[in-house]
Amino acid sequence: MPLDFTAIDFETANSSPASACSVGLVRVRDSAVVAQTGWLIRPPMGHDDFNEWNIRIHGIHPHHVIGAATWAEQLDRLCDFAGDDVLVAHNAGFDLNVLRRACEATGLAAPPYRSLCSLAVARKTYTLDSYRLPLAAAAAGFGEFAHHDALADARACAQIVIDAARRAAVRDVAALGAALGVALSAPLVCELEPAVA
Repeated sequence: MPLDFTAIDFETANSSPASACSVGLVRVRDSAVVAQTGWLIRPPMGHDDFNEWNIRIHGIHPHHVIGAATWAEQLDRLCDFAGDDVLVAHNAGFDLNVLRRACEATGLAAPPYRSLCSLAVARKTYTLDSYRLPLAAAAAGFGEFAHHDALADARACAQIVIDAARRAAVRDVAALGAALGVALSAPLVCELEPAVA
């Protein structure tokens, strides 16, 4: 089986994991990037305040997302791009939690994606003082990039997994996880609130 996956990165408007305001997606087929996309998201109501700290990190302001698709409007687009791939993210717990919580906030079922954490992969592959995305990506041969731009971060994340698989001499994400002792996450489960009569 070839090394196929989709790398994903979210930026959030505030400390709420439901406050997705940007996503980047990178499709990898047989160890090569074949497609990439990213867009702004209008965060769900109640999670749409922009925190000054978050703005300083990613540079996205409230006026940037006024005309953007809402979470509910763009979820199908995200799922159409990712298909049934394993999602790869740097600190995957964060990004998969954004996916789950934004779905919960909008009353949608979270798609049942499995994930692999490129941060955990980097820790098992490289010897670094820090495994922050820019340093891990540099170790993987991915040079300077616009950190906290969702698409650039997803591209860097993809490169880490591609490089780690090459070094481990494996050809798919499950084999990479097994070789490094990094488990793929179980499928996402979205706990929707029961309807009140």
